[in-house]
Amino acid sequence: MIRIRQIDEADWGAAWRIVEPVFRAGETYAFSPDITEKEAFQAWVAGPEATFVAVDQDDCIVGTYYIKPNQPALGAHVCNCGYIVAPKARGRGIASEMCRHSQTEARTRGFRAMQYNLVVSTNEGAIRLWRSLGFEIAGTLPGAFRHARLGFVDAHVMYKTLGS
Repeated sequence: MIRIRQIDEADWGAAWRIVEPVFRAGETYAFSPDITEKEAFQAWVAGPEATFVAVDQDDCIVGTYYIKPNQPALGAHVCNCGYIVAPKARGRGIASEMCRHSQTEARTRGFRAMQYNLVVSTNEGAIRLWRSLGFEIAGTLPGAFRHARLGFVDAHVMYKTLGS
């Protein structure tokens, strides 16, 4: 059983242990593989409107996501989210749960749609998951992501209108 709750200060160490290897790998997020913990905290927790953690039955953090306006002012009715699941917890539906939770959270916060700006084309599992949850590829950006192992690869913009 997974429970999702807003992150608190004491959670950052465990969340950083999940986020850090993903950022360092340079395969799915555009953050520098050399990002500092302080910079990551700013990007993942301090900057967004809200950040959440997914905890298992033992109250261990197994995933995290943030939600924020995708653009300022006249584009702020569309939100953006980022999700990361701990390697040991993958394949248990945690990303699906966090995405569903984020859509509910987005509606509660008044967002009308959700947009993922840079879904790396080689991240086939994420693309399959987002599509299964109602997101569409709104466009493909040729060579827009510099993958750490594969070089320049395409990235997708994915979008979903959030009903009431």
